Amino acid sequence: MNIDLLKYQDFVKTVTSTESNDVAVLLDRLNKLSQEPNLNISLLMTAGIGLASEGGEFNEIVKKMLFQGKPFNEENRFHMKRELGDIIWYWINACRALGYDPNEVIAENVDKLKSRYPGGEFDPYYSENRKEGDL
Repeated sequence: MNIDLLKYQDFVKTVTSTESNDVAVLLDRLNKLSQEPNLNISLLMTAGIGLASEGGEFNEIVKKMLFQGKPFNEENRFHMKRELGDIIWYWINACRALGYDPNEVIAENVDKLKSRYPGGEFDPYYSENRKEGDL
């Protein structure tokens, strides 16, 4: 199968949002979002990008321990602790960006999981077969 990457590049452009292709359109969208109550778009961008980045750094350590022979020792355990601290820092900023009390976010998570697992413990069936609206 021959792939023409220039044709694929043209195709990708057609299925990419205007905001992604054009900075002026993106800036307009950011300005509109900045007017929304209960949304700090700057903090939301910081949190979203930061959570992905720091989660990746944490997973990099896990990957190397599982697949590349990196030892589980106090140095690597401490490194993961530091990455978890970075993750929570960005998570709190996400709460701030959306105007949420972080305690309410955790309470909502507990309620969601109690509803998902009616027996009070993990069940693979309910993990895969969720009620409508269970995100």
